[in-house]
Amino acid sequence: MTLECLCGQMSISFDGRPDFVHECNCTLCRKSGAQWSYLAPDAVKVNGETTGFRRADKAMPAAETHSCSKCAATTHFVLTEAVISEHGNTMMGVNMRLADAANLRGMEIRYPDGAAWEGAGEFGYVRSSSTL
Repeated sequence: MTLECLCGQMSISFDGRPDFVHECNCTLCRKSGAQWSYLAPDAVKVNGETTGFRRADKAMPAAETHSCSKCAATTHFVLTEAVISEHGNTMMGVNMRLADAANLRGMEIRYPDGAAWEGAGEFGYVRSSSTL
């Protein structure tokens, strides 16, 4: 699957199709307008220039979000050194809002309660999953 930003200057590609998409309600996800799928970093190819952002309201942010350096569309996130040193570089998030809608048909969408999540353990969910 290949995803492109609004201007087409950057793309993300990976084989297959994720099992589900997360639409999280935490401040970072909500304000970035992202719906995330999680993939192994070595399974994803990022092409083009992006700009990274780390939250200033967290002493040790877990993720660095990336946006296209030209059109500013949120493209993906990577784990920060703090998380990698403790747990390894186990995943990255890809913004599935960049995908063509036809490629998402039938995919499960989950609604984690990231606003209430304390940073450890499993997410709770604000409502039942649905299908795109």
